[in-house]
Amino acid sequence: MEDLMGGGECQDALRTLYHYLDGELTPERRLDIQRHLSECSPCLGAFDFEAELKAIVARCCRDQVPDSLRQKIAEALTKASDSAEEPYR
Repeated sequence: MEDLMGGGECQDALRTLYHYLDGELTPERRLDIQRHLSECSPCLGAFDFEAELKAIVARCCRDQVPDSLRQKIAEALTKASDSAEEPYR
């Protein structure tokens, strides 16, 4: 297996770790990454670290957003979406 610094497979696996963790890969791509992680302990170590970090952030960052802020954000998104749909003059 190629090393973490120079290996194409390793670079590819590490580049897609967050997509993998977030479930954003196709089943085929996910299987490729799983196969690589099962054969490459440095990449598996990086994966374990990132998975644990993601879990800690998810546990610790659960602040509630005030309803007034949610409403302002929704209005801003609607306004931005509406203006993006208007033809340029």
